[in-house]
Amino acid sequence: MFTQANLFLLLLLAVALIAKNQSLIFAVAVLLVIKLIGLDQKLFPAIQSKGINWGVTVITIAVLVPIATGEIGFKQLGEAMKSYYAWIALGAGILVALIAKNGITLLADDPHITTALVFGTILAVALFKGVAVGPLIGAGIAYLAMQIVQYFTS
Repeated sequence: MFTQANLFLLLLLAVALIAKNQSLIFAVAVLLVIKLIGLDQKLFPAIQSKGINWGVTVITIAVLVPIATGEIGFKQLGEAMKSYYAWIALGAGILVALIAKNGITLLADDPHITTALVFGTILAVALFKGVAVGPLIGAGIAYLAMQIVQYFTS
């Protein structure tokens, strides 16, 4: 019961409770329950390998709800495209997606980087009320920074 992993999760739960971060509380509680009922060997590999894709899918669904409800349609899109803020947002969306693409590769290939990125995300969520999209975009930014460093040092 008192393994290093469980103690670490309990510590994260305490940090989440102190920071009053509902997302982190829920995430840690789900993981602890899965471990306590003994399904961790079956569920954790699937969650680890597919969880980011599931999360991106859920976020995408949430973003598309206003389109599905009719709140946003072609008229609103056309009006938005008249604003330079919309063009900045469009460019930022493209840039983030392209940067994050390389983050997926980095997360899969380098467990040491993954540990640092995940811990950084946990700290940002728990202490600064960040949102846990950090590992994916963080990995993409890290990959980009590593490529820049490699370019100038080789």
